[in-house]
Amino acid sequence: MSDVAAGASAVAGIMGFKGNMAAAKNAEAVGEYNARLAENEAILLQRAKTTEEANLRKQSERLTSSQRLMTAASGVELSGSPLEALADAYFSTEMDAAMIRYASDIEQVQKQSEAALARTEGAARGSSFRTAAVGSLLSGAQQSATILK
Repeated sequence: MSDVAAGASAVAGIMGFKGNMAAAKNAEAVGEYNARLAENEAILLQRAKTTEEANLRKQSERLTSSQRLMTAASGVELSGSPLEALADAYFSTEMDAAMIRYASDIEQVQKQSEAALARTEGAARGSSFRTAAVGSLLSGAQQSATILK
């Protein structure tokens, strides 16, 4: 009867090992999935900021075109105050565009960090499960040896 109990302990250790190894593989896969998800979000955020910058430039171009048209229609030469207004609009647009690019850079770094963290967490969980797998094997072997004594 002790042979059966020892065999059962050994089988339980092996099953625990296999289960923990499968959990380790799954934890790493989940980490990789989450990392790729963050990387894809980074791409979408970058595209959104590119579109936002393009829209800002179009809107600014419309504004400056209207300013030029109104200045020309009034008969005023494009110098002095009207020229300064156009320059202000141009520099304001460039500053806003730079801020959009800066915000995009920050979002990209955040998503890259999120992806790296997801991979690290997945690897850590996988390592933890592999350690538990070895522990299951050793525990099963120890119980088998104890029963056979």
